Amino acid sequence: MQIITLTSDIGQRDYYIASVKGMIYKKIPGAQIVDITHEVRPFDNLEAAYHLRSCFESFPDGTIHIMGVDAEPLLPSSTLSPYLENAISFPTIVIFKSQYFISNDNGFIGAFLGDDVPDRVYRYVPEPSQEGHLIFTMRDCFVDLALKISQKTPFTSFCKDVESYKRAFVQAPLIEKNQIQGAVIHIDAFGNIITNILKSDFERYGEKTPFIISYIKRSNDIDTLSKAYNEVPIGERLAIFNTNNRLEIAINQGANEGNGGANKLFGVRLGEIVRVTFYPAGSITTLNEMY
Repeated sequence: MQIITLTSDIGQRDYYIASVKGMIYKKIPGAQIVDITHEVRPFDNLEAAYHLRSCFESFPDGTIHIMGVDAEPLLPSSTLSPYLENAISFPTIVIFKSQYFISNDNGFIGAFLGDDVPDRVYRYVPEPSQEGHLIFTMRDCFVDLALKISQKTPFTSFCKDVESYKRAFVQAPLIEKNQIQGAVIHIDAFGNIITNILKSDFERYGEKTPFIISYIKRSNDIDTLSKAYNEVPIGERLAIFNTNNRLEIAINQGANEGNGGANKLFGVRLGEIVRVTFYPAGSITTLNEMY
């Protein structure tokens, strides 16, 4: 049984995803399809990379992941404007941690991998007669590539082995002597505020070093970490490292009919700055605050 996941910005309103799934069942009988999300912001490869990176390790070896955000490639042609030459992209297959990732090489791969190195990267170059089938690339091209992978067709028989792929600018936290300056990279369905600050960033400063997490205004500051959401009373704010070891700011059961969650209560948007300031015992900062 071949597991195939789907990630896209297509949404569920129209027939598009049903058409993709139908083509998978038609060409790969017995396939098991898992929807990761189809609610990615339109053309936002960074958000797509966030979702897939957050969950792909839950899947078994051999899983095929089809990524349908900004999926239409821009192929070289005699009619291509010179201004678009740097934007040329091809359908691409990445093998990473014994799983397969099919996407357009539009920056998603670079955002997904970060500093990690893939096992192999293959570029699919369609024949000129196939180019018309790339308008709905997720269905008419990526499903065919998934079929070949599931059949264990040698990659070099339909792809080119390459080493390069497009990089993406992924905002990393700024690590300073006594402060981490991060940013909000995702707001989930509960209104939880997820940052690019990792647990490993936090641990650089020592386990028991006092700190303050600040964002928007001082009245929102948090100076403790919770191990679970229900460690604080319902309606209270908290900071926690989520299952992906990212610093998250939340309100315990805050997302209900009367409240949209931490993001709405605090007025936090994507890209908002979040600072963690540490106060090491015996430091000049600590002494100045005492006297």
